Amino acid sequence: MPRYRLTVEYDGRSFAGWQRQDNAPSVQDTIEKAIQAFSGQKVTLFCAGRTDSGVHALAQVAHFDLDREWLGEKIQRATNAHLHKFPIVIRAAEEVEPDFDARFWALERRYLYRLLNRPCPTALDRGRSWHIYKPLDIEAMRAGAAHLIGFHDFTTFRASSCQAKDPAKTLDEITIDRERDEIHFRFRSRSFLHRQVRSMVGSLKQVGEGKFPPEWIADILAARNRRVCGVVAPSEGLYLSGVRYCNGFDSGQDLLSQVPFYSE
Repeated sequence: MPRYRLTVEYDGRSFAGWQRQDNAPSVQDTIEKAIQAFSGQKVTLFCAGRTDSGVHALAQVAHFDLDREWLGEKIQRATNAHLHKFPIVIRAAEEVEPDFDARFWALERRYLYRLLNRPCPTALDRGRSWHIYKPLDIEAMRAGAAHLIGFHDFTTFRASSCQAKDPAKTLDEITIDRERDEIHFRFRSRSFLHRQVRSMVGSLKQVGEGKFPPEWIADILAARNRRVCGVVAPSEGLYLSGVRYCNGFDSGQDLLSQVPFYSE
């Protein structure tokens, strides 16, 4: 039975997250129905990382099996044709190794968080960034972020509902850069805890506002206590921007040196 890999882009505002829900629309269920509509086969999609309600993706990865071979271009076009009413696009589709696994083969996941930092909100890009009207000190946020790099117990930045067995993770990289009116936070790690990125961004934002010094990040990290975490950034600014695999595939390779969005 051939296995196929999809690279998926979506606007998360219309969905209750990636995972199939009984009483709410999900990205997974919407794509599965689109594949069934053209192939006649009921499939199950397995993704690299389940995104929460309202979270977007630039290059999510998923795999599924079909009972006969299809050209990748045919799967891409046919699935997109059945997704035309939804804010989901299949950027690429191709047949892969029969044991490929979108989740377990992943070596690295990358997230982008967009923060609009100007006095007025956006009229054309609502729901895709977090608006903060007060000026933020990027150097202070970078100094705070430096305390998060490396292997740590991230209990402080972990949702109380997180189901991961171990709160210890290695955060490989954080970059914080201004792109016109936006501040972009980029995170790179093999895996993340539930709401870890949003929790880190919210705390760093408070450092940028001058409410706490950069060393506060080190203090609350060491506390290993969810109650001392800063504010949690809203889901609307978060994007799964790429996944890199042990077979050399990288879903977001063409996005690494690009700014996918910015507000004029």
